[in-house]
Amino acid sequence: MRVRLLPLLPFVLLAGLAQPASALNIVLSNDDGLTSNVKALYEALKAKGHDVIVSVPCTGQSGMGGAVKFLTPLTPLTAPCLNGAAAAGAPGAGPMSKAGFTNGDYHYVNGTPIMALLYGLDVQAQARWGKAPDLVLSGPNEGQNVGHIVNSSGTIGNAQNAASRGIPSIALSADADTTDNVNLAAPKSATVAKLSVDLIAALQAKAGTGPLLPAGLALNVNFPQVLDGAKWKFARIGSYNAYKVKFVKDLGADPVAASYGLSQVHLPGVTLEMNTAPATEAQAEDESIVYKKDIAVTAMQVAYDHRAAGQQWLRLRLRDLLSQ
Repeated sequence: MRVRLLPLLPFVLLAGLAQPASALNIVLSNDDGLTSNVKALYEALKAKGHDVIVSVPCTGQSGMGGAVKFLTPLTPLTAPCLNGAAAAGAPGAGPMSKAGFTNGDYHYVNGTPIMALLYGLDVQAQARWGKAPDLVLSGPNEGQNVGHIVNSSGTIGNAQNAASRGIPSIALSADADTTDNVNLAAPKSATVAKLSVDLIAALQAKAGTGPLLPAGLALNVNFPQVLDGAKWKFARIGSYNAYKVKFVKDLGADPVAASYGLSQVHLPGVTLEMNTAPATEAQAEDESIVYKKDIAVTAMQVAYDHRAAGQQWLRLRLRDLLSQ
């Protein structure tokens, strides 16, 4: 039986009418680094009274999923971080030095998204609160994370990692047009931030003094390209994939790679393209379909543990072997 989160949606829509919720301790991370989206969400959260620690990768780390560089010392930076978050020569992890981001809340890590998240959880959160945060937010990503591509997403990896520690976690992804590496002020970033804060308020209104999300459940939230008129909709990862990911022997001969200016790069590599095949009726609630015009809210299980029916199937299928 699939548990549907439809009761959540009316509260999301009415979040603006709810009484002010109590302040939360929040660690905000992503896989893109210092971006317009993370700046806007930080400011929106602070405006609501939440205490926020930002800990993001030094440079863009899309597609790194749950990657971690174990037992590898982080040496001083050999080049500046994205958007000048930290200068060359700065430590491998620490507070940002960019003007306007030196209030002690913004931090970077010269590593993968998970490493940046862990720095926020194990170092900065412990120093400030002496405990884990009430909530981890990952994103908003510059580009949606829908369908099976979530398996390699650093945005999703952060939410999964935090949820595996028992921390309520939400992955947030917006359209790629929220990128602004000049002024860190893409117009849609503020809208996505406001909607994200509305979602948190809705969860708080239902949770009361309890955790925002049940143990073992994390959320994947994807905002459409057109935000005007978008509604909050239940979604599932499902079987429809928004992107086709494949390895090609020659990126230079691949039409999608060529559209990114790689037509002269005659080397093997991984490419991706949008899936234009129509969805079936059974796939109508798949997030790869819902996000195209509405805000897709998806419940994710944490890690790889299967539901009870799958566990029982395995017990029965291998009962002779397991009884030896």
